[in-house]
Amino acid sequence: MRALTEKEKLAVTLLTNYSVELTLIEPTKTALEKYIMDATVPVRAYLKEQNIHDYVFQSDGTEHKIIIEDTFLITESSFIESQTSLYRPRAKKKRGDPRIWFKKLPEYSNANNILAITYFEDKLYVINISTLAIDSLLSSLLINPLLELVQDIQKQNNSISNELLRKIQDIANQGTLPAIKKGDTAIGHTLETALGIAQNSSKAPDYKGIELKSYREKSSKSKESRKNLFAQVPNWKLSKFKSSREILDTFGYQREDNFKLYCTSSTKTRNSQGLILRLDSDINKLVENSSQKEIGDFVIWLMSDLKNRLLEKHNETFWVGADSTIINGVEHFQYQKILHTKKPIPSMFELLIEQGEITLDHLIKKDSKGRVSEKGSLFKISTSALSMLFPEQIKYSLVA
Repeated sequence: MRALTEKEKLAVTLLTNYSVELTLIEPTKTALEKYIMDATVPVRAYLKEQNIHDYVFQSDGTEHKIIIEDTFLITESSFIESQTSLYRPRAKKKRGDPRIWFKKLPEYSNANNILAITYFEDKLYVINISTLAIDSLLSSLLINPLLELVQDIQKQNNSISNELLRKIQDIANQGTLPAIKKGDTAIGHTLETALGIAQNSSKAPDYKGIELKSYREKSSKSKESRKNLFAQVPNWKLSKFKSSREILDTFGYQREDNFKLYCTSSTKTRNSQGLILRLDSDINKLVENSSQKEIGDFVIWLMSDLKNRLLEKHNETFWVGADSTIINGVEHFQYQKILHTKKPIPSMFELLIEQGEITLDHLIKKDSKGRVSEKGSLFKISTSALSMLFPEQIKYSLVA
C-alpha cells in the first residue's frame, strides 16, 4: 500500500479516536478493472481478529467463496448496499492467493484511493478516507451515515465500560475481600477472580478489550509511586545480550536462596548495578547501558515495538485503587476508586522516558535449582505523569 497523505492520516486518527477498529486497503487500477483485489496481510489479520474469516482454512476455487451479504459502502449521504467476496482462486503449483472484492466498488472508489474497512454488529463497512471529508462528517451537527456508525460504535463501547464499572461497584459493595495469593500481584488476581476472569498468559486486555490494573491505595501515596504499564522483552536479535539469564548472570546478586536482579533503570541516573537507559533518536531505539566499559550497551528495544505494545495494552484501561488491611494474618482489599483512561498518546511515551517518568524494572531471579524466571522487563509510569500519557480520564468513586 502507498504512503498515506496527511489528510488520510488525519482520517485514520479521527476514526481510531472514536474507537473504530479498522484496516486499510488500496484498490489499484488493475484491481478495479478486473474486479479483484489481493487480501493483504493486514486485511487478513483484521478479518481473523474480528472472527469474520480465516483464509488459512479456505479451500481454493469459487465454489468455496465466502459472501458477506451485509456490506455497505459509506458516502456523505447514504449507505450503499454491497457484498464482500472472500476467496482463493485455483492455482497450478501452489495455493491460490487470498482475494477480496466489494460489489459496486468501481463506482465508489478511484484507483489508489485508500479504503478503511471496519466490522460492527455483523456488518462490514467500507469508508473511502481519500475522498470523504472525515473531519467534517464527524463534527457535523447533522446526522450522516458515518457519524451514525461512529456513534453506534461508541455507544456499544461505553456499554462495556459501564458493565465493568457496575461489576466492580458490586464487588466494592461486598466490603473487604481476602487475597487469593500473596505478593505484589495479589491485588490484581483477587479482583480478576471476583470478576470471573480466568488467569492466563495472554497479552490481550483483561475484560472485553479493557485492561485492568489494580494497586494498593496506601502505598500509592508515596512520592515514588509508579504504576505498571506493560512487560516487553528486549529485541534479542539487535542486543548484545541474548537472554534474561545473561542479564541476571552479569548484574545479579545473591539474596537468601535466590540469585536475583531486582532493580529500576531510568534515563536520569545510573542505578546501584551501574545501569542506565538511553534514547537513541537516530535509530529510534531505547538502549540499556552498563557502566562496565567492556559491556557498554547490552540490550535494545525498538521504540515502534514499545509504542505498539502501549496501544495494544492500554486502548482502554481501568486503574483500580484499593485499601489493604491485614485481618487474622491475611491481606484483605477494599476497592475504593477507578481511574478510567482511553487512547494514550504514543509520542508522549518517548518524552516521558526521556524525563524519567517512565522507567524499566528488571525482575529476574534464579532459584537453587538453577531455574530462571522473569516478571519483566516491566515498564512503569509515575502516577503524576498518567495524565500526560492518557489525556482522556474519568474518575469513579466506589465508596460513599
